[in-house]
Amino acid sequence: MPPIVLASRVGAIRESASVAAAQRVRELKASGIPIVDFTVGEPDFDTPEHIRAAAKAAMDAGVTKYTAVTGLPALRDAILAKASARAGVRYGPDEVTIGGGAKQVIFLALMATVEEGVEVIVPAPYWVSYPDMVVANGGRPVIVPCSVSDGFLLAAEALEAVITPATRWVILNAPGNPSGAVYPEASLAAIAEVLDRHPQVHVLADDIYDEITYGDAPATNLLRVAPRLKDRVLLVNGVSKTYAMTGWRIGYATGERTLIAAINKLQSQSSSCPSSISQAAAAEALTGDQSFVADAVATYRGRRDLICGLLNEVDGLSVAPPQGAFYAYVDCSGLIGRRTPAGGVLETDADVVLYLLDEAHVATIAGAAYGLSPYFRVSFATSDAALKAGAAQIADAVARLTTDSEKP
Repeated sequence: MPPIVLASRVGAIRESASVAAAQRVRELKASGIPIVDFTVGEPDFDTPEHIRAAAKAAMDAGVTKYTAVTGLPALRDAILAKASARAGVRYGPDEVTIGGGAKQVIFLALMATVEEGVEVIVPAPYWVSYPDMVVANGGRPVIVPCSVSDGFLLAAEALEAVITPATRWVILNAPGNPSGAVYPEASLAAIAEVLDRHPQVHVLADDIYDEITYGDAPATNLLRVAPRLKDRVLLVNGVSKTYAMTGWRIGYATGERTLIAAINKLQSQSSSCPSSISQAAAAEALTGDQSFVADAVATYRGRRDLICGLLNEVDGLSVAPPQGAFYAYVDCSGLIGRRTPAGGVLETDADVVLYLLDEAHVATIAGAAYGLSPYFRVSFATSDAALKAGAAQIADAVARLTTDSEKP
């Protein structure tokens, strides 16, 4: 029996690096090896009780059937109110889509607009799925490296330098995964001026971490700075990160009605609609008691300060404290070229990550997966005890590395 012939798009994309890393951790733990896991990109808190209660109430009330592709009215209304307040522009009922997570919404948006010959600008470091989503839909990701000296942010000049007539999207993710970077208003204003000169370019603004920020004021977004761009910005968000609801799989977006209609059409032919019970829970998350969010952010801030302080004490590592999200993007260039106890040489950040996994029993994700090396990502969405243990094990493993000058 001949094997099934797979479409070329499957071979063109990679498995998600974060998913692969999490699976490797599960395998090691199953084999009896204790691993400190810094790979998981989700809150370690339980979903708040009032949100879970709303899901139970929905089940008891029989909200267990298909919903409209556009979702439950209560959730649509909650999203429209929140997105309008967040962006400072008014959205109508035909300018919102609800999907099975922000990831699905982004994929469908690209499916609706990207084809062969289309270019999508992706600043690096980037969330691992952006380039492969572009490739899966026949487009070409244009990667723009953004250095730590630029705060891991896309500069307006760098954006303008790569725009071509084929450019359809630029992706802005802030606070960013993996860097936690947040755009100041001046940077967004400069980007908006570039976009004014290139009307064919639209913005996919992934704001999934927008409420997990550590500054004195909430993170702003492009539409707050340039509301004139409303019809060119797809504002993507969800409940997964803010409300510890990763498993509930509810994401959403607001944007220009023609694009929203296309996304909804694609969803009608793929997943029909998101889970009705999850939608009821998400409506409560957006409209109910918000005290969990402030408490979680305060906890993350303490964890950020803890892990960044500990890792900055390790010879060869450095990390700038992130302004948002719950990741630290650690510069490991100081370890490149060092020799392991087994005699191998660390040549890449992937080598560093494997060494930390094998020798320190700490799981991280290599910066190569995010398009900018030599770094590795640490998630601090875990306990203080795990952060202290992991940092100590990393420090011990790094101390066992040698340089050629230290060879006997």
